[in-house]
Amino acid sequence: MSTPVSANPVMVEPKKTPVIYKILVMVSIITLIGGTLTGIMTYVNVGVTEHFYADWFTSFISAVLVMAPVGFVMMTLMHKLVAQLLPNSSELKRNLLISVFMALIMESVMAFVTATNNIGYADMRVFVTGWAEGLLAALPIGLTIMLIMSVTVKPKIERFLKS
Repeated sequence: MSTPVSANPVMVEPKKTPVIYKILVMVSIITLIGGTLTGIMTYVNVGVTEHFYADWFTSFISAVLVMAPVGFVMMTLMHKLVAQLLPNSSELKRNLLISVFMALIMESVMAFVTATNNIGYADMRVFVTGWAEGLLAALPIGLTIMLIMSVTVKPKIERFLKS
């Protein structure tokens, strides 16, 4: 009789997730969230016109280009600030607080970029109204997405990105 061969656990290394998979996951999340929110904001700013998809796409691309660096910096600052202000709070509470503030900041910037793209600055009253209406229309959806992400998706994404 032969005995089964067992692997030495020290010699078995966990398989690393390819970087391209990590990039694809992040691009998918950004596209889903950013596309949805800029779509709502574009709809509020210009309505459904024959140029809607072009207006939405340019707003989305502009928002992503602005949001990537702003989001990275703001997320880093928010994590540090919340950790200092609430050191004894649970990670869930800190994540929820960060999510709410990040949603407010990111959507404000996204609404600004979308209003800039779709309305422009020729009439500042119209621009500010478009910015505020776009923000207020997308904010409930953005807050919902951010809260769901922070409670359920974020821990899984963090583990995936570390793998």
